[in-house]
Order: sequence, then C-alpha cells, then structure tokens
Amino acid sequence: MIAEPRHAPLLDFHPAADRLRDDVLNGLSATPKTLPSKYFYDAAGSRLFDAICRLNEYYPTRTETAIMESRAAEMAECIGPGAVLVEYGSGSSTKTRILLDRLPDLAAYVPLDISRDHLRRSADRLAGEYPGLPVHPVCADYTAPFRLPAFEQANARWAVYFPGSTIGNFHPNEAIPFLRRVASVVGPGGGLLIGVDLKKDTRVLEAAYNDRRGVTAAFNLNLLHRINRELGANFNPDQFQHYAFYNEGRGRIEMHLFSLADQTVRLNGTELAFEADETILTEVSYKYSLDDFARLAADAGFTVQKVWTDPACLFSVQYLAAA
Repeated sequence: MIAEPRHAPLLDFHPAADRLRDDVLNGLSATPKTLPSKYFYDAAGSRLFDAICRLNEYYPTRTETAIMESRAAEMAECIGPGAVLVEYGSGSSTKTRILLDRLPDLAAYVPLDISRDHLRRSADRLAGEYPGLPVHPVCADYTAPFRLPAFEQANARWAVYFPGSTIGNFHPNEAIPFLRRVASVVGPGGGLLIGVDLKKDTRVLEAAYNDRRGVTAAFNLNLLHRINRELGANFNPDQFQHYAFYNEGRGRIEMHLFSLADQTVRLNGTELAFEADETILTEVSYKYSLDDFARLAADAGFTVQKVWTDPACLFSVQYLAAA
C-alpha cells in the first residue's frame, strides 16, 4: 500500500516532452552548440548534484550552509513573521531547514523544482519534519510562466528563497528579467533571500567544477543519458568528456561536453554532426563582486538590504527588498 503524501497536492507544470525535444534540437543545431542546464535535474541528475554538494572541492554548499547556520536568525528577521516562503530550485531543501527552524510561524512553504519525483520525496519529508507547516510543492521550470497556489492569508508577506548561487547560471541580460519576475511574485515590500557566488582565485573555482572523483563529470554526462532515454537519441557518452574552466574575461565558469571524435548522433529523425574537439556548452556560472551584484539587483527593481559573507569572502547570502 502506497503511503499518502503528507503535503498538499502537488501543482504540476512539468515541461512536456516536446519542450525538452525542441530545446535540445535548437541548442544542438546552433553554433556553438548548447544545452540548457535546467535539464540536468532528472532523478539521477538530482542525486548526482546532491553528491557534488558534499565534495571537498565544491566550496559553495558548505560555505553557504555555514553562513546560514551562523546568520539565519537575522535572515528570518528580514523575512518576518507570517510570510509565505517560496523556494526556487528547492532540491533536497537541506539549507532550507536551517531557515525553517527560525521561522516557526510561516503561513506556508512552497518548494518549487523541475524534478518531479525528487520534489515529491523532499516535500513529504519536510511535511513530516514540520507538521505544523503547510507545504505546497510546485513542479515547474521557474524560468517559464507557472502558477503558485492561493492562500487564505491574502495579506501575507511573500518572500522567495533562491539559494545555491543558481542566479549565476543566468547570463546577466537574462538575470535582470528573471529577477523582475521574482519581484512581481513577492510584490511591493516582499523580499528575496539569494545566494550569490563571489569572484575569487581561479584555482579554487576550477577545482570546484573538476572534482577528483569525477562526480561533476558524471553529472554533466548524465544529460546525454537523459536525452537518449527520453528522446530516443543515440549519444555514446563515452565519446564525450567533461570540460570546465573559468573564463576570466566574462567572469564565469563554463562547463562543456567535449567531443572526442568526429561523430554523428541521431535524434528524432535529425542527424547532428560533431567534429572532434567540438564542445557543447551545458552550463555557465557567473561570479560577482558585491558591487556588481548590487547594480544588477537595482536594475531589476530590488535594493540590497543585508549581505552576509564567510570570513574568506568566497560566497554571499543577500536579502533584497522589492521596491
């Protein structure tokens, strides 16, 4: 017998299969070739990303977690009592628990993620751990339109939690309209608690995306396994190699899949040719100075009210207020 979920019914706006197909074909037909990083997060990709977050080389998760553990009471004070808290890209909601422990009177918590099965399991665990907290999961691509649940507390203050430096996966000209949409979700007087990775030594950055155990490589290559499984493509993942480096001129990590040979892949009746040494750009991760990000936030209609960093200034958690 399947146990009933302990959370509210899931609102499901999971992208249709034809959306994945169209995005993949468009990206792989472009010059240079690209794939959207949001498709990393199927069930296997979500598990691999959780493993990445535990790696010694991957400083963002443990650094952000340490900031949260030491300053979460101040963050909760910024969010305020009786708020509706929406988390974009909730994943396993590990860092969220630190915040929820300081927000005992939330009106509701809305975890939002593109990985449906991972989201269901995570929401069920959270609802069990916080029995007095209304948990309303939403499966959606937060870069596209979606609907949030309605609540009886019509006048509740809204806040979005966007941890993990995911804002860096947006090109700056994409980050501004995205943040404007977040501002429209929280409304005037609402807030955004966001993780922002900071500029630092290139060696530290590149080690974080090229771990010695190869977990990040497996995470990157899993994208090809997913395309094979869900779209019937015939990628040979052994003919591609993970490749990541810091592009200092653009202030970003670039993650690629590097073709090891001349090869042709069939996908949905389309032949896609790859030359040896050709790459597919699968992810960018922009790194900011505090001043750079403050200007970006201002262009999107937010004001930076609080900034918390670690002693080495590797990472920041920031509270932005909507105008």
